[in-house]
Amino acid sequence: MPSLFDPTQAGDLHLANRIVLAPLTRSRAPGAIPTPLMAEYYAQRASGGLLITEATAISHQGQGYSDVPGLYSTSQLDGWKQVTRAVHDAGGKIVVQLWHVGRVSHNELQPHGGKPVAPSAITAKAQIVLIKGGVPTYVDTSEPRALDAGELPGIVHVYQAAARNAVETAGFDGVEIHGANGYLLDQFLKSGSNRRSDDYGGSIENRARLLLEVVRAITSAIGGGRTGIRLSPVAPANDVYDADPQPLFEYVVKQLATLNLAYLHIIEGATGGPRELPDRPFDYAALKAAYRTAGGKGAWMVNNGYDKALAEQALAGGADLIAFGRRYLANPDLVRRLREDAPLNTPDKATFYGGGAKGYTDYPALA
Repeated sequence: MPSLFDPTQAGDLHLANRIVLAPLTRSRAPGAIPTPLMAEYYAQRASGGLLITEATAISHQGQGYSDVPGLYSTSQLDGWKQVTRAVHDAGGKIVVQLWHVGRVSHNELQPHGGKPVAPSAITAKAQIVLIKGGVPTYVDTSEPRALDAGELPGIVHVYQAAARNAVETAGFDGVEIHGANGYLLDQFLKSGSNRRSDDYGGSIENRARLLLEVVRAITSAIGGGRTGIRLSPVAPANDVYDADPQPLFEYVVKQLATLNLAYLHIIEGATGGPRELPDRPFDYAALKAAYRTAGGKGAWMVNNGYDKALAEQALAGGADLIAFGRRYLANPDLVRRLREDAPLNTPDKATFYGGGAKGYTDYPALA
């Protein structure tokens, strides 16, 4: 039976084990610039097979929270170089999660105080974090404007440029496209947030068009073997839903199967919440079967509430990689703790967003 601690392959990425650091927003990048403290944080966790960075804005327009990092300026790329160097020096592998929040933003965070953008001008019933005077504050999202179809090729190009900069300049081993949790690509996918009547709305094929254009552009720039994607078929995060998600996501993964991706990262249930939603049933086994039947070879990564026992069960059922979030946040040596069945530190929710070393780099490792 596969073990959490077996070496494995995900596309072009040779991984020391099957344990993955899930992307976790920490809001510790003032001015959207990665810091030496962030380099320390990721390097502490480098024993995992793969580290996925916190969601990272591909442009100023793509930013939706205070003090989250970006990937669109020289100073940001220089900051990320410190992070990738530290992780590689510690023997780890790291990819950056490419993020455009779409409508999940606020006027204060947008260029010139403008409106956030979205597939349709529907305000998300959600909140974002603004940090003022070092204090995180939750505020409602601002009213968005609908993107004109003529703007979409530019957004695809920005994704592609961010991926190329991530690998060629910042030194990342690859990228993960954030297509989940109610952000821009997920907003286009799902019927509740996409009411368009052009080639990017209506049918499943049209709603999936932007996501697939982004993936194809990125794989053409850096190769499929360095590209992963995160999907959340039924997660209600940021006020998204789809009337019939099973055929939608089976269509999406069948298209992705042809692109030779490194991995698919699937959030099961509600992100950080229940793994099963009675009002939103979904067959994840059928989703994986659709991907494999269509020829998809990428590693299958699962996420949401995993502990060691559940992870071993998932591996026995055919998963390839297990993403750990809050457990990894609080346990920099999670790989060792899982191997030795050692007790785990408890995450400090009060320090999740913003601040400094407290609740970030000061979680103790085993003696």
